[in-house]
Amino acid sequence: MRTLPRFLSCGLMVVSLVCGCTDSGSSAPESESAGGIGATSLGKKFEFRPRAAAPVTEVARRQISFPRFTDVAAELGVQHVFDNGASPKALMVESTGGGCGWGDFDRDGRIDVYLTQGGQPCPGPADVFIPDSLYRQGVNGQFSDCFGVSGIDDAGFGHGVAVGDFDNDGFDDLFVSNAGVSRLFLNLGDGTFQDATGALQGTRRAWSSTSAWGDPDRDGDLDLYVCNYAIYDPCNPVECLDKDGIPSICHPRNVEPEPDMFFRNEGDGRFVECSKELGLFGPGNKALGVVIADLTGDGWPDIYVANDTTANFFFVNDGTGKFRESAQLLGGAFSSIGEPQASMGVAFGDYDRNSFPDLLLTHFTGESNTLYQNRGPQGLFDVSHLTGLREPSLPKLGFGTVMSDFNADGGMDLFVTNGHIDPRYAESEGYEMVPQLFSWDGQLWQERPAEPGDFFTRRYVGRAVGTADFDADGDLDMCVVHHNAPAAFLRNDSQSGRLVKIRLLGVQSNRNGYNTSVTMAWNDQRLVQELPGGTSYAATHERVLCFAPDNSNDSLTIEVRWPSGQVQKLSIDPGVNSVVIQEGVSGYREF
Repeated sequence: MRTLPRFLSCGLMVVSLVCGCTDSGSSAPESESAGGIGATSLGKKFEFRPRAAAPVTEVARRQISFPRFTDVAAELGVQHVFDNGASPKALMVESTGGGCGWGDFDRDGRIDVYLTQGGQPCPGPADVFIPDSLYRQGVNGQFSDCFGVSGIDDAGFGHGVAVGDFDNDGFDDLFVSNAGVSRLFLNLGDGTFQDATGALQGTRRAWSSTSAWGDPDRDGDLDLYVCNYAIYDPCNPVECLDKDGIPSICHPRNVEPEPDMFFRNEGDGRFVECSKELGLFGPGNKALGVVIADLTGDGWPDIYVANDTTANFFFVNDGTGKFRESAQLLGGAFSSIGEPQASMGVAFGDYDRNSFPDLLLTHFTGESNTLYQNRGPQGLFDVSHLTGLREPSLPKLGFGTVMSDFNADGGMDLFVTNGHIDPRYAESEGYEMVPQLFSWDGQLWQERPAEPGDFFTRRYVGRAVGTADFDADGDLDMCVVHHNAPAAFLRNDSQSGRLVKIRLLGVQSNRNGYNTSVTMAWNDQRLVQELPGGTSYAATHERVLCFAPDNSNDSLTIEVRWPSGQVQKLSIDPGVNSVVIQEGVSGYREF
């Protein structure tokens, strides 16, 4: 027997409730007519009494104080420009490249950054090779490009960067996602890296976008999820022409999907691709963004994948090392009207403070970005229109996005970098676009108005966004990668309240602390955060959790739940705002 599609059955349930229908197991009394449309029950007065509405809890709106950012890339010595290889061929890969990854690669206590490069997707003998950039930060806060002496040999058309210590030796390693051959690099601890791509068993040539480290099996070492977009060879591309016969960027429907890859860390130097074995696959895969985090509240990291023009994936971890794709059951597959969207990046954060992380997905022009409110076991709900995000995002095409309380005022902020995929839209929808910053007032997201001359008045083709406290002043800054324009280093110049930064050092768990959950409590308040793998687009953030305890100067109670299952409880003293918590060690140390 065929069953009704889920959205139809849900619609019929709603109609039944509105019309006051009885449940399917009941039958009409014998004295009533059993006729069809227009039939009535003689002698019986129809009386409709709607169920009393549940009381609505009013949430007070906050006075918005928008964060302030200043682009200081040039004065810090950062001169990276991502060349997207634009050509009359209009190759698809030209539209999606450009990543960044923060990490302390030399373990000197100062954060560094890796940025991918593009160039010609199918280079010829006469084309000039443009290398990636590895900017190390010096004692004076200036950044110097050390790629040439790093030993990294990556000539691919660059997309994402995943930074993680996969061998737990204390030094950050690198995975670089390329359109073609992606690369894994082992940090040797002396300022150089060694190509370890051979450790990836079952890897294949593919157009890879975002990649993410995480520990979904909670075995103490990092596994790797690689988003793949489509089967596409830039040297022998699918030809797509516009109505005038001119080559144009292909629509996603013109290319076949390329399944994602998941590499399980075997703990002996090998990574085994086992996505099919673990249930990490689905129809129409065209992945651009990924999050590895516990979205259901059961303690096991799940994997959410943002797909372009096809249903998104919500892989629920069953606790045995396998996953079940559940996006159509739990939400997050489609928009509120049941349509797949062109999903690019994904922001991660608990904007409504219900202890479940919410997701913001960026989309194509005319679709609006989608905010999925996470209600834990009940699933993900599209609340974009209800929270004021739909209208301001309709004319934009978003990629990288992050959610954080940048100015520590007790309300989340949301940054989105925008830019079209095809320059031929410059005169219509727009090609270069202004970025956007929103702040949550308790009921709605309010957009920060642009001020003359600031970053939010300038138009870019934005892609990756990664957060880090690169000036070590206690608040989060950002790196934003642009096509054919300098990457921005946005210094956070906000007047901030109290911000508490927590670094995690795993011992039995993975050293990076990925997928560790931290609960902070003070007075009658409580905040929960997890250190996720992935998020944003083609980026890795500095591995810190940032809490804004409502300007509280009281002691803070902390509970840490490590992937190993170990639970630690401690208190952070008043006036202490930056701490390292090590698994199995009581107390904390400041940094």
